[in-house]
Amino acid sequence: MDELGAQAAALVARRPQDARLRRVGTSRAGTPLWLLSVGHGSRQALVVAGPHANEPVGGATVLRLAERVLADPRLSEGADATWNLLLSLDPDGSRRNEGWLPGPYSLGRYFRNFFRPGFLEQPEWLPDGAAGARLPETRALLEVQDELRPFLQCSLHGVDVGGGFVELTRDLPGLAQRVAHTAARLGIPRELGPYDTLYWPSIGPAVYRIPPPRRGDLAAAITEAAVESTWFHPHRHGTVTAVVEAPMWGVAGVEDGSPPADADAVLRTVSHTLRHDTRILEQLLARIRPYVQDGAGAGATGTGAARSSAGVGDVGTFSRAGGPVPLTVVRPGTGVVGPPTAGAADSRPRHDVGRPAPAPTATPGLLPRTLLVPDAARLLAPVDDYLLVCPGLADAWDPDVDTSAARPLPPLNTAHLAALRIAGRRLALRTAGLLYQLVVASGSDPAGVLPELDRLIDEWCADYRDGFGARWISVARQVEYQSRVVLSAFELARRHTPVRSRSGEPGWGTEATVPMHPE
Repeated sequence: MDELGAQAAALVARRPQDARLRRVGTSRAGTPLWLLSVGHGSRQALVVAGPHANEPVGGATVLRLAERVLADPRLSEGADATWNLLLSLDPDGSRRNEGWLPGPYSLGRYFRNFFRPGFLEQPEWLPDGAAGARLPETRALLEVQDELRPFLQCSLHGVDVGGGFVELTRDLPGLAQRVAHTAARLGIPRELGPYDTLYWPSIGPAVYRIPPPRRGDLAAAITEAAVESTWFHPHRHGTVTAVVEAPMWGVAGVEDGSPPADADAVLRTVSHTLRHDTRILEQLLARIRPYVQDGAGAGATGTGAARSSAGVGDVGTFSRAGGPVPLTVVRPGTGVVGPPTAGAADSRPRHDVGRPAPAPTATPGLLPRTLLVPDAARLLAPVDDYLLVCPGLADAWDPDVDTSAARPLPPLNTAHLAALRIAGRRLALRTAGLLYQLVVASGSDPAGVLPELDRLIDEWCADYRDGFGARWISVARQVEYQSRVVLSAFELARRHTPVRSRSGEPGWGTEATVPMHPE
């Protein structure tokens, strides 16, 4: 995160007449939210990087876009446009992924250091509507949207395993063809049946229409985006939003649009596997929970209580007990420290399987061998989310389960089935990785779960690598793909969107550069 801000500041220092950097908000942990603006046109384009903490490609993409706009006047003066690039919407969560970001890039390293907050702490969602937005990052983005009234908003996302695709709040004719051309040139598989868009209309291959927000319970909000969001908030200003997904590990099977030989057989396997993995993870969580204490000395045993039947849209419906806690961990004998150092050759913290784990430092008021992790609630919140949705997804995908009261599956091609297989494995791996971090952060394993978690992560990552053929896509190709798709969306939106956007800031673009803080 520091490097991203420093590069943006260096760009502004190099071109102070054409680029500005301003602070538009502050994160929950006090990190500035920086908006890099390039150009002086009257029409505003907004690009949001880092909405999901584990999807870092957007940060590099906004810097690439800034350089291209500065190098090509047709993208700014020639289009009467100003590009507004939010460097990271969730900088605090992004820092939690720095254990795998420096590389080397392997699935095991990624999932052992994976972090994404629970659904209610992800800043793009508006479960209580815009007026009820409680996260400072969310409020900052809403204010920027209402100030700029952009004709185009691009939200930059990443797919850990799968292919590239785009989600739109309104059609941009011709985008599917451009995505196909860009993906072919760069060797990026297009996802022709993403799990995220299973029930959404397809505008063209790998391009999908986001349905208007609707009310639903937490499970529907997590699995179907059945909730208000910052994607639709600027719709009132004539904005079209494009959610641009770029894969980290590509899988060729997600591009196979052929009819499956036996869809029911695949669905049975996927649903049965998901149930089996969920039971294992629930049992491991049950062994860990009694030992977990947060930094205030309160047990972190009920982070997901009273959530599953709540309805999205009711004020206060989804608040979690205890609220957010500091993003630090306590290791025995060392005091408060941060996440594992990023420069280590292998991000897997050392532990000696088969030998007694060291006893944690005694702390008044705690039971012996307690896992003292001040941010336990933030690690457990996404675990509870994943375990909440897994049983329902397994039932929805199982052809032998009567789901007449629920939404039936749409017609499925081979790409859909590949995406569902990947999604089921992803839910299990993310859960295992978060539990792994919870235990390792404490420096002790009184429940004796670490060897089992290690084995599961290795086994499931091998399935991605060998069973799915997942292959790492270089960061340069990820960035180039995402940049080209954003530029295509920009050109098409400029053609098809009425001139309504403006900046509400007097003297926009004339102020001096804002210096970077040392965060």
